[in-house]
Order: sequence, then structure tokens, then C-alpha cells
Amino acid sequence: MRHGKKFNHLSRQAPHRKAMLANMACSLIEHKRVSTTVAKAKALQKYIEPLLTKSKTDSTHSRRTVFSYLKNKETITELFRDISVKIADRPGGYTRILKTGFRIGDNAQMCFIELVDYNENMLKDAKQKSGASRRRRSTKKTDAPSTPAAKTTGKVTEADTKAEVIEEPIAEIKVEAKNDEVKEDHSEEEKKED
Repeated sequence: MRHGKKFNHLSRQAPHRKAMLANMACSLIEHKRVSTTVAKAKALQKYIEPLLTKSKTDSTHSRRTVFSYLKNKETITELFRDISVKIADRPGGYTRILKTGFRIGDNAQMCFIELVDYNENMLKDAKQKSGASRRRRSTKKTDAPSTPAAKTTGKVTEADTKAEVIEEPIAEIKVEAKNDEVKEDHSEEEKKED
């Protein structure tokens, strides 16, 4: 039973596990994406999220605290200079786990763990979805006048006649364009037959 065991020990002694997570965190900060097993990715996510939150405040104390976990000067410089600026407005959830299947050798479940703000493909998709407004157009055509005053009195106003005049030429242009295309298709077929 797992009474009181709050985190995954990953079948390693404590120093080995801490060194492995520190190395994986440095690799994630450097490359923005790491391929690993799901168990290690979940452990890494718990390990690195507080460090990313700590990096939002650029002070000597927070740098020293993060350095006590990562133990790599170049990684800490990149974390506080580039990554902290990009995640400044995000209130948590800095990493994402994307499952990729199973490893051939031992059938372990594999995944990518990546920094959310650095996946350009997903950011483009999110912007396109949020930018597109959804509007429904009415498919029914009404024969009655559109204004409420005209409906009650039964008279057609000037605004209604102007709207009808504007709509009619557009429909004629579309029909003429379709007829031209049909004529061109027939002339090409006639040429082929000759």
C-alpha cells in the first residue's frame, strides 16, 4: 500500500532521483521540449512548475533558490532572461504533457513534456479559433416586409424598396457569371470534338 507516499520515487534512491529531475529540468529549459516516459514527465512537471513561478520575480533570492535545485548557471540565465518574460502573464500551468504511444522495448508509455508558450503550432491554432467569430445566417427568405411598421400597415416603405433594389443586381451578376462559365465549358468541349 502507498500510505503517506505523496510522490513517485521512480525506482531510484533520493540523490539519483534529484539529479535526474534537475538534469531533465535543465534540458526542458534549454530545448523547450523533452521526450520521456509519462511517469518521469509527471514527476518533472511537479518539480519544475514551482521553479518557473519563482523565476517570475527576478531577485537574488529567487535566483539562488532556483540554483539550489538546478545547479546550472547557463540554464538559470536563460530561465530568468527569456522564459520568465514569456510566462509572466500566465497564472500557472507552464508545461504540457502530450502522450505519443508506447516504447518498443518495454512497452512503457512515452510522451513529450513541453513549455506551453513555446509551441508555435498550438499557439497559432488557438489564435485562429479565438479570432474567428461565429455568426449564423438566416436561410429563410421572407416575402413580407422586414420593418415592423410595414407589417402592421401592410405598406412598403422607401427603405424596403431600396434594399430590394440593391439585392437584385447582385443576384443577376452571380447568375451571369455562372452562365459565362457554362458557355466557356461548352466552347472547350466543342473545340475538343473538332
